[in-house]
Amino acid sequence: MVRPTKWRKIENIPGISYFIPTEKTSGELPENILKLEELEAIRLKDLEGLEQEECAEKMEVSRPTFQRILLSAREKVADSLVNGKIIHIEGGNFTRNICPVRCLDCGKEWMESFENLEAINNREYSCPACGSTLVMCSQNCKGKFGRRNCRRHGRNNE
Repeated sequence: MVRPTKWRKIENIPGISYFIPTEKTSGELPENILKLEELEAIRLKDLEGLEQEECAEKMEVSRPTFQRILLSAREKVADSLVNGKIIHIEGGNFTRNICPVRCLDCGKEWMESFENLEAINNREYSCPACGSTLVMCSQNCKGKFGRRNCRRHGRNNE
């Protein structure tokens, strides 16, 4: 069984998703797709000047995983700069935060991305173990970003 990919935590979602190196229309140029977690790795390491260990902690991944993300990002940026390719920023396996959730029927607990909390609050999300929609944020959010957005800690949609 393949291990599921761990969410990469990012702080910034860019307002601009394309960088085009020429005045030609974008359909005429090849493009590189830079994932949002790759952009975050470049931002933390190259713009903020943090050490790799600090960057990995901020993104909540291991240092070797951070290194792989950073190398991939730098390769795509270098290819685009040298070969005149468009940089399109989109997608990836990222989250703005990670929140612990629990099924109220079977008791299964797991980590879920912040982006899925709205579906959880609206009972549109089901437990991967039993299929129940009685899923909610666990009590141990401890003030993280998702805390103010979950049903248990301040937002009740019922």
